[in-house]
Amino acid sequence: MSKHIDKMKSPAYPELDPQWQASAARHFDDVLLRAKGETGLWGTWVLFRKEMQRFLSIAGQTIISPVLTTMLWYLVFGYSLGDRLNEIQGIPYTDFLVPGLVMMAIISNAFLNSAFSFFIGKVHGTVVDLLVTPLRPWQIMAAYTGASVVRAMLVGMVIWGVAAFMGAETFHNVGWTLIFMLLTSFAFALFGLLAGILAKDFDHINFVPNFLLLPLTFLGGVFYSIRLLPSPWEQISLLNPIVYMVNGLRFGMTGISDVPVLPGFGIVFLSVLAGLAITLRLLGSGTGLKP
Repeated sequence: MSKHIDKMKSPAYPELDPQWQASAARHFDDVLLRAKGETGLWGTWVLFRKEMQRFLSIAGQTIISPVLTTMLWYLVFGYSLGDRLNEIQGIPYTDFLVPGLVMMAIISNAFLNSAFSFFIGKVHGTVVDLLVTPLRPWQIMAAYTGASVVRAMLVGMVIWGVAAFMGAETFHNVGWTLIFMLLTSFAFALFGLLAGILAKDFDHINFVPNFLLLPLTFLGGVFYSIRLLPSPWEQISLLNPIVYMVNGLRFGMTGISDVPVLPGFGIVFLSVLAGLAITLRLLGSGTGLKP
């Protein structure tokens, strides 16, 4: 397994950084000692706190780096194409671009956090120890996905704030904005946990963001309106669930959307429910976890 870790070490995967490895190992012993004596919410809190400490201990890679990368996207596309595209559906292109970039960062960080953290626990053998604690499956799930949601929301909110500081007007409906950010974070945190449970090596986890999430996100209307696409590509784009997430957030931030908002909310909500049911089933049965 170490050869897979060596092969995957890169800035794109900060969870594989040696500093993170040492931090995770140091905190996991403390978590297990505390959780073994707890049956209530305190055990969940201890595991959640450990996950928070894990990614905050390398905030330069888990928070600041994705924010800087996304703002570079904003500068390159927003200011290079903004003068040529002028307006899309009545708003400046720089404003149109912000929701898509925020959603792209949320999806990536929510998935990577829970997927890599849980899978690293499998590599070290600590997940088996976690399963024999009094913690129930929903408590383990809540701790891992809760920390992933916090990381994704933190990255998304900072990007949103920096864009506003740079002049973007993206406060049309704050309520819908926060709802889509939270639900999407939760959905992809669950998706990442599922990947961490089922993956047998790093190539399996690497496959999902590179060959599934990245193309679906780029084709999900992050940089353009799907109404600009010729037929039948506009209709085919409607099969992509990320289109509804991006446009739901775009409605909340700017008041425009290529698709109705309520169906998008329904798709994200159903994704969360399906993720909850499957994750609890796998954690309860030990599928993909027990040797």
